[in-house]
Amino acid sequence: VQLQASGGGLVQAGDSLRLSCAASGLTFRSYTVAWFRQAPGREREFVAAIFRGGSSLHYADSVKGRFAISRDSAKDTVNLQMNSLKPEDTAVYYCAADRSLIMSSMRRDQAYDFWGQGTQVTVSS
Repeated sequence: VQLQASGGGLVQAGDSLRLSCAASGLTFRSYTVAWFRQAPGREREFVAAIFRGGSSLHYADSVKGRFAISRDSAKDTVNLQMNSLKPEDTAVYYCAADRSLIMSSMRRDQAYDFWGQGTQVTVSS
């Protein structure tokens, strides 16, 4: 299983970016897929997740209302639309997937078995 995150870049505050996570060796519909991020000197933190089946979406308070996670069934990707970006959103963003985690564990990075390599998002002020 491999996850590939893409779409990062350098943008200005207020701009938008769309991250995408593609997988080989699994079908996202059967997995809970999440985005985490890690800024320099900080611990990795939960950003958003879509629970397996796609009926339940979850967001960190810091991104609620600005970010939207979705699954593209045709392409079998999970996307993170990031709007109204702020300098504090600067981080390496990782996608992660797990088939068996329970909903209460969704925000814990230790609960995920599969991880992508990360994509850098830099937001300038």
